[in-house]
Amino acid sequence: MATHLYIKNMVCPRCIRVVRDELENLNVKIKRVDLGEAEIEEALTPDLLEKIRTVMEANGFELLEDQKRKIVEKIKIAVIDLIYNNEKGNEARRLTLSSYLSRTLGMDYNYLSTLFSSVENITIEKYVILQKIERVKELLKYEELTLSEIAHRLHYSSTQHLSNQFKQVTGLSPTQFKKIVGNPRKTIDKLT
Repeated sequence: MATHLYIKNMVCPRCIRVVRDELENLNVKIKRVDLGEAEIEEALTPDLLEKIRTVMEANGFELLEDQKRKIVEKIKIAVIDLIYNNEKGNEARRLTLSSYLSRTLGMDYNYLSTLFSSVENITIEKYVILQKIERVKELLKYEELTLSEIAHRLHYSSTQHLSNQFKQVTGLSPTQFKKIVGNPRKTIDKLT
């Protein structure tokens, strides 16, 4: 009997590795671990649930038991995946955000949008903008791409659009941001 665990704040491959390692340390038989979710091959006793909850919280994660929060976490994972994984680029250019999320989660976008706003007190669109700006900060800090290349990679209509949105969110132009020592970035799970 497989049991699904829904885990908040899993945002990268390192998170997957940490969750897998922690579950293995508890001698839990793991079927799979993906962003936001782990599937284990055993029943979840109250004692085991508490042990898992404790180790997850010690690593900055949270077990989700509320169905609405599980859906919101899936929305966040889909958005992060879209922004951080370039393989999704061609799909993103063909689909609107609403179509992409509806297709990815298999749910009506109006429901997803209303649910996300009610749980997170921010719209999905604003969340996407915040995620994109954090990605822009990261790419600017690495100094491997030009602003034009970053705009293209993140599907902005133009470099000017990216610059305007960046300044609106951060109060700085991308050029000013690059000059700041220690570029203050937020972790992507702290954006709401």
